[in-house]
Amino acid sequence: MHEQWTDRQRYEQLFRDHYQPLCLFAYSYLKDMEAAKDVVQDVFTTLWIKSAEKNIRPPLAAFLYTLIRNKILDRIKHSKVEAKYLASLKQVMSLSEALPDRMYIEKELYDQIEKEISQLPEKMRIIFEKSRKEYKSNQEIAEELSISNKTVRNQLSNAVRILRNKFGDSAHIFLTFF
Repeated sequence: MHEQWTDRQRYEQLFRDHYQPLCLFAYSYLKDMEAAKDVVQDVFTTLWIKSAEKNIRPPLAAFLYTLIRNKILDRIKHSKVEAKYLASLKQVMSLSEALPDRMYIEKELYDQIEKEISQLPEKMRIIFEKSRKEYKSNQEIAEELSISNKTVRNQLSNAVRILRNKFGDSAHIFLTFF
């Protein structure tokens, strides 16, 4: 049995009933109330979108807690990856300070990456540039382009993979901050 959330009042009541407990649940993992509130807000946005797609199945509370847990795991995974690349970048930058041509080398790499980005398939290039140059979130890009959040993630992942395959790990570190 599909549960439809076309009635805005029912959705608002659901939000009022579950917002605080979900924030506390997220906080218990993240230890940061602002991050917990962000995760819960993302979940309710996802719920609103999925309700239009009629992809929600009871029990709803279990669905919400599962979404929260998955978003938290994504954030933790992303934080670990980000920390790893920050450490790598710091190491690369400390080593490259000894090179007199550091700025020239960085400019060359930047120009080569720009050229390769321009050769990505159009949709992938647009999504990549909105993420890396306009600093838009996956959700913002999905809404702006009227595509799913999953499509945005897949396109970004494919773009980074393509560029990493062409340039190796040194470009991957650069792309993290590009």
